[in-house]
Parts: sequence; structure tokens; C-alpha cells
Amino acid sequence: MELAFIPSPSRSVLHLGIIPLRGYAFCIIIGVFVAVWLGNKRWIARGGRSGTVADIAVWAVPFGLLGGRLYHVITDYELYFSEGRDWVDAFKVWEGGLGIWGAIALGAVGAWIGCRRRGIPLPAYADAIAPGIAFAQAIGRWGNWFNQELYGKATDVPWALHITSSADGRVPGYYHPTFLYESLWCIGVGLLVIWADRRFQLGHGRAFALYVAAYCVGRGWIEYMRVDDAHHILGLRLNDWTAMVVFLLAVLYIVISARRRPGREAVVEPGADTPGDKDGETAAATEATEASGKDADDSAVRAKPVDPDADRPGQPGSAEDTDAVEDVAPATADEAGSAKKG
Repeated sequence: MELAFIPSPSRSVLHLGIIPLRGYAFCIIIGVFVAVWLGNKRWIARGGRSGTVADIAVWAVPFGLLGGRLYHVITDYELYFSEGRDWVDAFKVWEGGLGIWGAIALGAVGAWIGCRRRGIPLPAYADAIAPGIAFAQAIGRWGNWFNQELYGKATDVPWALHITSSADGRVPGYYHPTFLYESLWCIGVGLLVIWADRRFQLGHGRAFALYVAAYCVGRGWIEYMRVDDAHHILGLRLNDWTAMVVFLLAVLYIVISARRRPGREAVVEPGADTPGDKDGETAAATEATEASGKDADDSAVRAKPVDPDADRPGQPGSAEDTDAVEDVAPATADEAGSAKKG
């Protein structure tokens, strides 16, 4: 008897007139906004300016979408270039198919371009946005639910996903909701990075590397449960091998970076005050006070009445000079007389 299950949506797209509103696209867009919002808060807390994360995201997001699609198309090329397939479908991103490995790799290239244009170190930026990326993935995975894709093995657990579509070789039934497992795992990864970053003051890209390593651990066992078609190497799915390699690289980076560059960056954005540093505010206040005093002195000088007909001190022919000559002349005569008497 069916006690409980997760129902699949009856449709993945709604039409607002001639405009299609696709659930997969909405999940991606919402995830991007969450990542930018949280990344901006973390960037400000590290001493950066508000809006910098969004400015760099203008470069990172398009590159990330392109990289994610390229990875998917390359690793599943038979879905688009084999006999009976239409290669134009490779451009239909809204139908699903974004590989996180390609999205992170090429998204990092876009972020590097944006950081370089603003003179910002890429590792510091990556640390700020790492938890937001994990939460964005958690939201984006619900796009797979809208498309009824990327589910696991058949099961009778109460939280089984009910697949109703028979398109593209699907078999209706009840399966492990691997999209849900990965969504919950990504939320845990984001919270882990936030906690570890506060506890250990991670810097120089180590918070981002922790996100990568933790995500790879979860992706490994979740990937093992999936039943969709994939390339296998020595009995393991390609994404399992990718997860293992990337995990080792992330851990190696954490170890080497901690030894070579311990601590956190003192300055993440040139010209911005570091968090908790009041010197910038004090200097600004001092400059304002000095400017105010200078303005007051200038005002006093301008307010002092000046008589254009008055004699100027020290000017030849002035009254003061005449009086001084008259005062000095008798004294000089007396001195001369005294000298003769002597």
C-alpha cells in the first residue's frame, strides 16, 4: 500500500501568454541570487565594498553556465550527436544538463577576470562566495525534480520519488530522490563552511577548498545511487572518478596553503576598510575637523574689516616709519654728544 511518496510535478513549464516559465530555469536563477546575496554579506564582513560580489558575478555566472553545459555535452555527447539525435538540443539548457564540475571550473575563469579588473585576489573572493555556491546548488537541484530526472534506484521508502513520465526511456515508478539527497547535502556543506570559517579564520582560498572537498564526499555516494545513463571507468561512473580526483586536489590545496600562507588576508579589496578597523573612520573625522577649522579661519580673515586708506606697517613713507625716525634721531644726537664729552 502506498503510504507516502514525493510526487513529481505534472508539468515543468507554465506559459504566461507566449512566454514559457520553466521550473528548472527558475531554480537556477533563484540559486544565483542567493549566492550573490550571501556572498555580498560575507565580502563586506571581510572588509570589502558592497556590490563588488555582484559586479564580479556578472563575469562568473555566464562563464559558469557555459562551463556547466560544455561539461555535460562533452561527457554525454551521445545524447546530442549520435544517430537519431538533434545536435541543436545541445543548446537547450532549460531542458536540464549542467555539470557542476564544468560550472565551477569555467566560472572560476570568469571570476578571475572580474577580480583582476578590480585588483582583488581571487582566493579571497572564492572564500566569500563558497557557502552561497553550496546553497545555490541546493536550490538548483530542485530543477531536476521539475524535469523528473537524476533519480536513484527503485525503492519503497516513504520518501520515494514518484516518476510519472515515460519520455527519454524513463520507467514510471518509485525511486530514491537523489536530487533531494544532494540538495540536503549541499545545505550541510554550506553550513559547515560557515562554521569552519568562523572557527578557524580560513583564508587564501581554504574556505572554498573546504566546500569543494565536502561536496565531493557527498557527490560520491549520491552518484553511486543514480541509475541514469553514464560513462563508466573500472566499474565506477565518470562523475565518481571526478569527485575523487577533485577531492584529493582540494585537500592538498588546504594543507599546502595553510603551511605557506597561514591566517586570513588583511586586505581583500584595495581602498576598503578592513573589518573592525576604525583608523579609516578616525582619519576621515580628523580630516573633516581640520577642514572645518580651516574654513573657520578663512571666514574670520574674510570677515575682518580692511581700510584701503590705512598706512601699511613697514611701507616706506608710512606714518609709523616717520614716527620711528623722529624717535630715533634725538637718541642718536644725544649719543653723539655723550661721545664727545667722553
